[in-house]
Amino acid sequence: MNISDPIADMLTRLRNSGLAGVLQVHIPHSRLKSDIARVLKREGYIEDFKVSKEGKKSNLQITLKGNSAGQALSGLRRISTPGRRRYVGARDIPRVLGGMGICIISTSGGIVTGQEAKKKNVGGEVLCHVW
Repeated sequence: MNISDPIADMLTRLRNSGLAGVLQVHIPHSRLKSDIARVLKREGYIEDFKVSKEGKKSNLQITLKGNSAGQALSGLRRISTPGRRRYVGARDIPRVLGGMGICIISTSGGIVTGQEAKKKNVGGEVLCHVW
């Protein structure tokens, strides 16, 4: 299977599984996806993640947070796409839902949230918004 935008595929799988009420998501593994999952776990949007190897292929297994009240992860939006990259400076980092969500940014220091990028005074590519 050829996926032109693997980050958008990851976000779509997370969004769809949350809407369907499925708490386990299996995604083809890459280091970038692991870094995004690490940020989501640190910010409390997902329960846990781990890398499982099956033969030559490795998968990222993500466990979503959820209970009868609803999901912790209610919305995801891909901002920078392969056809149109979106870069911001440290002063232009967007706020998501007035500070209720996070934006995930790829900086020279790794994948961080918008608040962490502001503290480090670095800009980068805005990957997605999460709320």
